[in-house]
Amino acid sequence: MAEENVNELFRRYRETGDKAIRNKIAEKYLYIADILAKKFVGRGVEYDDLKQVASLALLKGIDRFDPDLGMQFTTFITPTITGEIKNYFRDKSRLVKLPRKLGEISAAVRTFSAEYEGKNGVKPSIREIAESLKLSDEEVVRALEVGGTISLDGAAGTADDESERSLYAVLPDNDDRYERFETKDAIRSAMKDLSDTEKALVKYRYVDELSQSETAKRLGVSQMFVSRMERKLLAKLRENLKDSV
Repeated sequence: MAEENVNELFRRYRETGDKAIRNKIAEKYLYIADILAKKFVGRGVEYDDLKQVASLALLKGIDRFDPDLGMQFTTFITPTITGEIKNYFRDKSRLVKLPRKLGEISAAVRTFSAEYEGKNGVKPSIREIAESLKLSDEEVVRALEVGGTISLDGAAGTADDESERSLYAVLPDNDDRYERFETKDAIRSAMKDLSDTEKALVKYRYVDELSQSETAKRLGVSQMFVSRMERKLLAKLRENLKDSV
């Protein structure tokens, strides 16, 4: 099916909402859901469950896709499905029962963070949370991790740090925000001056998607060391990326 014909199907579906058209589009791209589901096999979830998650993400992606934006559907749907699968793993991990005290701290941190962001328009720093709730920095970091609020999109700096960024945010902006993640040359260039430890941190945190505590174990350092190093590293990457574009 030619790309022009596919885009016409998308336009017709957006105009009519005809599920038969949506299903026809889904049949064409179901192979992408299958490929991406298989990439996550072996992580404690059955393939059939992963395929179902990926297939539902495909349908939701079809509902959201606008062919008139000039992006190919394959470029749009790949990170969309991948993100849904990762969210599934995160949601599944949160079902594991936490120690009572940690669960209480995590709930308090989430409540405070939501109220703070609603009032100030920015996320609070770890230090601000710790001081307000009379917790240690380590307790706050752990609570944020088990609460699932530390991620690639999480704050990398402190609230009084204008360089606050996530790893995604330090990447240079292009017209196509999905295709920029496919371009590795700029990132390789930005990482050329990193130490072996810094490169290992990037791999553990943003490729293997390990928690800060697990990364600390791999590196043989404290969790707070990883937290501080990560903030400095993201600032360095941002500066290096500016020089490479």
